[in-house]
Amino acid sequence: MNNLTDAIKHLIIINVIVFLAPQLLQLDFTNMLALHFPMNEHFGIWQYVTHMFMHGSFAHILFNMYGLWAFGTPLEQMWGKKKFIFFYFSAGLGAGLIYTLVNYYQFNNLYELFINAGLNNAEVFSILKSGSTNDARVVGAISQEQFNQITSLYNTPAVGASGAIYGVLVAFGLFFKDAKLALIFFPVPIAAKYFIPVMILGDLFFGMTKYSVGNVAHFAHIGGALIGFLIAWYWKKNQFKVN
Repeated sequence: MNNLTDAIKHLIIINVIVFLAPQLLQLDFTNMLALHFPMNEHFGIWQYVTHMFMHGSFAHILFNMYGLWAFGTPLEQMWGKKKFIFFYFSAGLGAGLIYTLVNYYQFNNLYELFINAGLNNAEVFSILKSGSTNDARVVGAISQEQFNQITSLYNTPAVGASGAIYGVLVAFGLFFKDAKLALIFFPVPIAAKYFIPVMILGDLFFGMTKYSVGNVAHFAHIGGALIGFLIAWYWKKNQFKVN
């Protein structure tokens, strides 16, 4: 831990504590800390920050914290602690906001199908909360696939630091574009300037198609990457220096 830069060390410690505490205390903080859809009864504005410190599995937190350390260390060394923390949270908040906006757009398109079928707001949200319905109006107005999609948007919260990590990854690519990177399932070193855009395009593809595997918040990744790129590009263009 002594080899870690200061901000990254503390971020990793907080993430690990938040991951382990619910298991040790046998408590579930998901409703309080995970990022819920704004119309969900469990939504809280603080969740745009707290969801960044929650993870769904050991593999999830392991890969995120490895990415934070591997790609964030040279950035913190270059920018300094305060600027890195500002960057990290900006990317994470941007990821959450863009993820919410995309979900809200998708939700509204499907929500209109319920309204057009003659249901009122209370009936729609009662159905979404329960996740099932025998109402003939719904059966005739929306497909099972669409129903599964809108109930997932409404009920499934987002967790993880992945959006912020994508921001860090993009910034690393901007400042260290010739660094060689590789994936476990594709162990061929590729320069960051090619590797990172391919990863982001992959998220865009999976986020806009039906080929995504698992419950991955692809647009949170894209949001973090976008905000991270804008900040890092501005700082690089203006030769941002920190003593």
